[in-house]
Amino acid sequence: MKKNNSIDRTALMPNYAPPWFTPVKGDKSVVWDENGKDYIDFGGGIAVTCLGHAHPELNQALKTQADSLWHVSNYLLNQPAVDLTDALAKKTFAEKIFLSNSGNEANEAAMKLARRFYFDQGKKDKYEIISFSDSFHGRSMMNITVGDSEFHQTGFGPLLEGFKKAQFNDLDSVKKIINKNTAAIMVEPIQGESGVIPAKNPFLEGLRKLADENDCLLIFDEVQSGIGRTGSLLAYMGYGVVPDILTVAKGMGGGMPVAATLTTEKIAECFQPGTHGSTFGGNPLSCAVASKVIEIVSKQKLLTGVVEKTTLFLKHLSALSEEFDLFDDVRSAGLWIGCDFKKIKAGEFLEACYEEGLIIVQASGQSTIRLAPSLIIGDSEINEGFNRFRKALQNLV
Repeated sequence: MKKNNSIDRTALMPNYAPPWFTPVKGDKSVVWDENGKDYIDFGGGIAVTCLGHAHPELNQALKTQADSLWHVSNYLLNQPAVDLTDALAKKTFAEKIFLSNSGNEANEAAMKLARRFYFDQGKKDKYEIISFSDSFHGRSMMNITVGDSEFHQTGFGPLLEGFKKAQFNDLDSVKKIINKNTAAIMVEPIQGESGVIPAKNPFLEGLRKLADENDCLLIFDEVQSGIGRTGSLLAYMGYGVVPDILTVAKGMGGGMPVAATLTTEKIAECFQPGTHGSTFGGNPLSCAVASKVIEIVSKQKLLTGVVEKTTLFLKHLSALSEEFDLFDDVRSAGLWIGCDFKKIKAGEFLEACYEEGLIIVQASGQSTIRLAPSLIIGDSEINEGFNRFRKALQNLV
């Protein structure tokens, strides 16, 4: 394996394990490393660069805002934050929005919101939160507790109290543990870290009904599945099931750090001044870009294109699977695809792809990869990416 990186990394903590190259430039769905080698980007920064790299309208939004106002703190309002929350409210079920920096923060806010909502009603024992097997919601203490990764939890105990686990896509398992102390059910409509595993529609409909019957809130974690990824602006729209609270991040900023926790006016009322905050949440630079992302991704032509490009991705994957006897399963939620290899290790394939100039993402399983390209990736980039995909396979089989 060649290791030709000329960038000194010695000051970085070792909690990441990046490959030997370092991207230094990007355009559309191609990035270049410090040696000028190009890579087709099928990973999208883990579903973040939804409009590719250096999108001209996003660049202009950032440059325009950078010339006027960078930061004022949340003691003051700023127009880009107001514009972003207004756009989200107009296009979703939400009436009130809290802005933060990451999905981790958005999910933390969602759970705090649910607990505080019932606390303010005098229901101090109503604080339990139900989550699901194979879930991932972030890496704060609350989020590793609500998530289901022993690896992410190891060494950080004791975990927090008040959390219960049910089986994903198994409504009966929820019925067994929901009770008068349940404040919220938190679920990813499509599980991302586990390898793009969609919830079944009756399951989400059942969760909505259970939440209503038991006076608890339904939280959708759309940190990865939101912002056009599934072919609708947010995945809940495709399911036809409306949550009480929804979190979104990643693709919302197109690469800028921004996230949101969406809810109704009734629930938001419990977040009075001082109850919660985020220093950089609502940053003018991030919000200006995010508003432009929402404007672009909301267009029906783009969303229709997601469906069309998904078909092309699946066609390539099917052909490769047949030729190489490659996959046990391929799952798609729009341009968000999980592939389970029969024999190849995902980590080995990741390295082989890097060698051939292709960026993909590994899922939590040892044999699963994820593809989350730009929503506007060109057909020529898709085809070239799969040429490199095929060469990477040939180097392993």
